Amino acid sequence: MDLSRSSDESKVLIINTGGTINMIFSQQGYVPEPYFLIETLHSQHRFHDPLEESLFSHSSSLEGYRRWSSSGKNTPTTSTFGSREPSPSRGGERAYPYQSLTLPVRSCRPIGIPEHLAPHTEKVLPRQPVCKKVSEDVYEAQLPTLVTPRSSGPGGNSKRIRYVILEWHPMLDSSNIEIQDWIRIATDIELNYSNFDGFVILHGTDTMAYTSSALSFMLEDLGKTVVVTGAQIPMSQLRNDAVDNLLGALVIAGHYIIPECCLYFNHTLFRGNRVSKMSSYDLNAFNSPNFPPLVNVGIDIVVNWHDVLRQTSLRRFHSHRHMSPHVATLRLFPGITGSTIRAFVAPPTRGVVLETFGAGNAPQRADLVAALKEACDNGVVIVAITQCSKGSVSDAYETGRSLIQAGVVPGGDMTPECALTKLSYLLSKPELSAAQVRALIGTPLRGELTLPESTLPPSLSQPTGLDQSLDNIQGVLSQVVRLVSASAASRPPRIVVSDPGRDGVDVSSSAAAVSAKAAVGGRDEAADKATAPWSWTAAEAASTESALFPFLVHLAVSRDDVESVAFCLAAEAAADQAGGPGVAVGGGLANCLDAASGRAPLHVAALNGAMKSAEMLLEAGALVHVRDGLGHTPLYYAARQGHEGLVDLLVKAGANLGGADVEGGFVGLAVKKATHARDEHALRVWKKAGADVVHVPMNL
Repeated sequence: MDLSRSSDESKVLIINTGGTINMIFSQQGYVPEPYFLIETLHSQHRFHDPLEESLFSHSSSLEGYRRWSSSGKNTPTTSTFGSREPSPSRGGERAYPYQSLTLPVRSCRPIGIPEHLAPHTEKVLPRQPVCKKVSEDVYEAQLPTLVTPRSSGPGGNSKRIRYVILEWHPMLDSSNIEIQDWIRIATDIELNYSNFDGFVILHGTDTMAYTSSALSFMLEDLGKTVVVTGAQIPMSQLRNDAVDNLLGALVIAGHYIIPECCLYFNHTLFRGNRVSKMSSYDLNAFNSPNFPPLVNVGIDIVVNWHDVLRQTSLRRFHSHRHMSPHVATLRLFPGITGSTIRAFVAPPTRGVVLETFGAGNAPQRADLVAALKEACDNGVVIVAITQCSKGSVSDAYETGRSLIQAGVVPGGDMTPECALTKLSYLLSKPELSAAQVRALIGTPLRGELTLPESTLPPSLSQPTGLDQSLDNIQGVLSQVVRLVSASAASRPPRIVVSDPGRDGVDVSSSAAAVSAKAAVGGRDEAADKATAPWSWTAAEAASTESALFPFLVHLAVSRDDVESVAFCLAAEAAADQAGGPGVAVGGGLANCLDAASGRAPLHVAALNGAMKSAEMLLEAGALVHVRDGLGHTPLYYAARQGHEGLVDLLVKAGANLGGADVEGGFVGLAVKKATHARDEHALRVWKKAGADVVHVPMNL
């Protein structure tokens, strides 16, 4: 990839497991067709526009459209046969000297056809890639890429999404998905994790919610976006939902860092372990009854950043490659007997999801309760959830408390799919005892359940109002003035933001003081008194905070001022806990972008060697894979500046070099310069960052 392309492209790996999206109608009904999807996407400009010659690449302005329409590229002959790349999965010559890009993709299963058969051309279909075995259970192939037209992402930045499709052979109907297939998906994500910015899993809809729930637990310390999607109507049909679902998933995976396993369907991105399939025929087939969507895609793409999980552990990504098969779901019904329970929980069963009536109720017959208690005493973990699609289990009723007394664990508001896969995940860890598994069932691990209000701290039920917002604004301004003050020894001027509705207004006479009167443009107090205008609302105050805090956190990090960084993060945490209007910054203050450079606070810390600030940002959920306007990661800047300690910290948190850092030639150039200069320190730092460095002895 050349330098001009590397900084304005993101890379996404699509793992195509099968499902309706790949199917074509036949005499046997809908059946999946190998390579159909990649050929179809290649023929559609909205999914593949390598030369930026389509309408989508010229429709951002009227002038651009007119130039495009008069260039002749909009005619069927030119756009279809004259300058389009040939299908990446078929042979053929192209009409112009343009080399199609390929990317290396790894898998735990053979990709296409094994390398040892490649010389026998009569055995190789022209549209199958050739793969080689790299190591035990690791295979690699160079797969052709497709690239979308430019689209707008966060902050209005425009980029293209270059993607590769890793197709399973044979493709699976989702009703045939098994635990080993979940492990295969998780393994393939880990094998390709450092080479792609995001991942899309194409999957059938019937068991999609099970897969998204399972992956949410198996992908441990995830720092990139993983989106599971599919379709109710195949891509082969004129009227379908496949185009919107796939394109929406691609855009989200390519533009946004939402470090969760998500499910995208019908213009909505859900948390993967909060969703269930609700309809077999509606296009809005999925719903998340107990948790709001993470993203709503309408005229604008609206991300609910306050609900997005933040990775706060300093651990590298890892896929958990085991799931216990000894779990099952039992739905209570009137008349169920103790003997049925005993048969169901007999060995080798180790865990059961018990779907109870209403808010966690069950029949009170002695034989049934005794059977449940006996199973729990024998080490079987039984989790109670509700049969209702919306709601949670509780101990409000006597019939529910008897289950808890028998040893059944409340599962809160988990979906059946989530409860089953979470139980399978926990029971697959040999280091956990049955008691520890029971304790972890009621603990949110990936945002899969809502804690009951009785377990929340009192502050969560006490939202902040206008007074608190004004206090926060006053604090922000005071910190800004302190940091930009020319004389560090002088006493920083006091900033007081007054509220017309508060008693005892204290307005500093300092030249730096900011009063409410100045904030509203110096309004006439007499007129205010006569007309009795409403004072500032909490929402308006919160919007002011949101405008000030990003500036402050970038400034504080650049100075490695721990006090101000802590002030910003504490204010945001307090606003999040209160649940009212507060610091509303997309991605949180730890990830807020500078409008001019596109840099996050972690970029600033890396450039300035702000070790303490970097640690605080990572603990607050800063994303190590975020790229600035030039396509660089914080790890690149830390290594370029020679901040060895920061490189160690970022690598420990899961950072890696890639994208524009490597493909743009920046890392190679820096290593070459350090080698020529015999700079041992720089070479050591680049090697720690993951660059390909050959040690150069000082005597050469």
